[in-house]
Amino acid sequence: MTPISPSSVCSGMPSGFTAATRWFFYGCLLLLMMLFAPAAHAADYALGPMDKVTIRVVEWQTAEGAFREWPTITGDYRVGPSGTLSLPFAGEIAAGGKTTSEIAKEIATNLRQKLGLSDLPEASVEISEFRPIFVSGDVQTPGKYAFEPEMTVLKAVSLAGGMPRTAGQRFERDYFNARGDYDVIVAEHDRAVVKLARLQAELANEQEIKVPDNLIEKSNAKRLIDDEMAIMRTRKNSLDLQISGLNDLKTLYTNEISSLEKKMGVQNRQLDLTRKQLNSIGGLADQGLVVNSRLLGLQTSVADMEGKLLDLDTASLRAKQEISKSTQSETDLDNERKAELATEMQATQAALDESNFKLQMNKNLMTEALVSAPAALGRGNGSDPVVMQYSIVRNSNGKTEETTADEGTILLPGDVVKVKIDTERS
Repeated sequence: MTPISPSSVCSGMPSGFTAATRWFFYGCLLLLMMLFAPAAHAADYALGPMDKVTIRVVEWQTAEGAFREWPTITGDYRVGPSGTLSLPFAGEIAAGGKTTSEIAKEIATNLRQKLGLSDLPEASVEISEFRPIFVSGDVQTPGKYAFEPEMTVLKAVSLAGGMPRTAGQRFERDYFNARGDYDVIVAEHDRAVVKLARLQAELANEQEIKVPDNLIEKSNAKRLIDDEMAIMRTRKNSLDLQISGLNDLKTLYTNEISSLEKKMGVQNRQLDLTRKQLNSIGGLADQGLVVNSRLLGLQTSVADMEGKLLDLDTASLRAKQEISKSTQSETDLDNERKAELATEMQATQAALDESNFKLQMNKNLMTEALVSAPAALGRGNGSDPVVMQYSIVRNSNGKTEETTADEGTILLPGDVVKVKIDTERS
């Protein structure tokens, strides 16, 4: 039999499989597509104007027995000012306030209704670019900036250049910029530390991630561990599903071998009986007591049975070969996983080394700035430190609200960060 692979599934299953077997592997493929779809923190995020999404549609072609992607619809789309997505065939989709999964279901339903499809197509929607945030007020470069998950007020102000550069505030600005960069690098460093711990746990086939010693006292340690645990579980489920599929395939071939062996046993018994009958009348045929047509018929039956036995033996050998291939594929999956983990660990360790260097550099920059601006820490000539006041303007449910914030406040896409220097205190 022809070995099964993802490419052979997409181009049509081998004809030797039953309908039930083919549908089993189609189901496995769909589950794999779901597992490899972007998971993430944005699963419950409600889309809004200026968000950019990547849409993919795959349809099962019953007549051809294959999956086909819709290139006309697949691509990147941006949510319009009115909160809608305009798609070929699917039409206008109201995306504002909906999650990606809700939009995917609506796209699939619209396509089926409008095109009269017998099967519901599979649609996936992934956020490729969030709507930007805006920084205004007392910053060096007010304007629009790309949003990133877990973005804080401090990071947004750092992107905007920090405090405006004036003669009296230059060194304070240098200090706060260096401190802002330092805090951002610390966050990236912590994430890399936890990622390395997750990779080590995966390589050791452990079920939990050990909290690194240098993060035990940090308040964000649990959140970072939970994020990496979610990734680890997803990757493990994906691997388990692939191995389960290979094991099920080996079970199918094992059952087929058992069935072939039973057929071979029956065929051998029939062959033995026919040969005995042929031997018993062989002497009579030599004496002319049995007609030659009967003798010829028995000889033909023996030849046919021997041919069928040979076919059954060949089919059994092929099934055993497929079991060996499936076992090898399982070994290859494990080897590829270990190689991938090793590569990721090297890259993560390199990122940690780089962040350590940047942390030390920013410490030096802060120290240098404080030499000329000790007031930044409330020391020196007794003056108060420069005080930054922050607020966030956010559109929620059609209403615009402004709330006070601090440097650690988490931002959402579309937020406007207002920055003001408290001149009365500074």
